[in-house]
Amino acid sequence: MNLAKARKAMVDRQIAGRGITDAAVLEAMRKVRREDFVPPSVRELAYEDSPLPIGSGQTISQPYIVALMIEAAALKPGDTALEIGAGSGYAAALMGEIAAKIFTVERHAELAQTARERLAALGYANVEVRTGDGTLGLPDEAPFDAIISAAGGPDIPASWKSQLAIGGRLIMPVGGSAIQQLVKLVRTAEDQFKEESLGEVRFVRLIGEQGWKAA
Repeated sequence: MNLAKARKAMVDRQIAGRGITDAAVLEAMRKVRREDFVPPSVRELAYEDSPLPIGSGQTISQPYIVALMIEAAALKPGDTALEIGAGSGYAAALMGEIAAKIFTVERHAELAQTARERLAALGYANVEVRTGDGTLGLPDEAPFDAIISAAGGPDIPASWKSQLAIGGRLIMPVGGSAIQQLVKLVRTAEDQFKEESLGEVRFVRLIGEQGWKAA
């Protein structure tokens, strides 16, 4: 299989073809090789329009949803962003193609280490992988111009809201453990936020002090 052709087709049909218009997001999707972020056993499925298993009971998200979330976050070249749920590192790499600095937090130590090594090997010096409870954010690195969560919680953690810069954008799935609404929250002033729904999604549960409790 020609994965370069498959990647171009994915962007043309699944991403641009479904309404993603942000030029920086489309360029990042064309550049970052999703096959580098999945296990060898599913490498040939890298450009299918679906999530794929990456170990530790986690998945790499459907490409369209990743693009939708990054576009909604409106990343700009000088931004500092926080991602919750590093997973394979794929979304962080895409974000790293656009923004100045990306911090990504993963609670599974094995996934975090694999993502850290992978991103370093691919040259993403502006992406830093941390291991820990992502629901607490990273107060020492705040404020963030954008926060994106790759896991769904019962509501938006207060820690994330407090770590969002004025004018910052927060994208996360909110709702039950099976189906959530993808929410965009913009901090318009110190104590003011504007919220909108971007549609129905299905994500793994956000586990942590300010999310769901581990089973």
